[in-house]
Amino acid sequence: MDHVRASRRLGRGACGGTRPDSGQAAVELALALPAVVFLLLAIVQFVLVARDEVLVVHAAREAARAASLGASPSVAAAHVLPGAQVEVRSDGRVGDPVVATVAYRAATDLPLVGPLIPDPMLHATVTMRAEEPQ
Repeated sequence: MDHVRASRRLGRGACGGTRPDSGQAAVELALALPAVVFLLLAIVQFVLVARDEVLVVHAAREAARAASLGASPSVAAAHVLPGAQVEVRSDGRVGDPVVATVAYRAATDLPLVGPLIPDPMLHATVTMRAEEPQ
């Protein structure tokens, strides 16, 4: 008898029934999940652009090195980053500076966040001394 009164006092949850706030966590998750997914995709897009920036610097370094040795800077940069635009300035004498500039448009094409972020144009310039006459 006391058991029946105690369960009535505690409400339906004491008998194993559903509580009025059941499902609240599921609703909160359903409301927050799109924002969390969008934030994660934005972070991944940022990391991909940062990776492209590192590749642009590396391509400029390779182009300058190739130009300082008398090789093709465009081919050297294309091995690192296909689609990069390479510009080399040099006087053509040994010991003179060789300046390689690489430009690359990083594509922001991830779903949901890619169309919201414009494609950034990345640039890097590297200077080396010519080791071979051009």
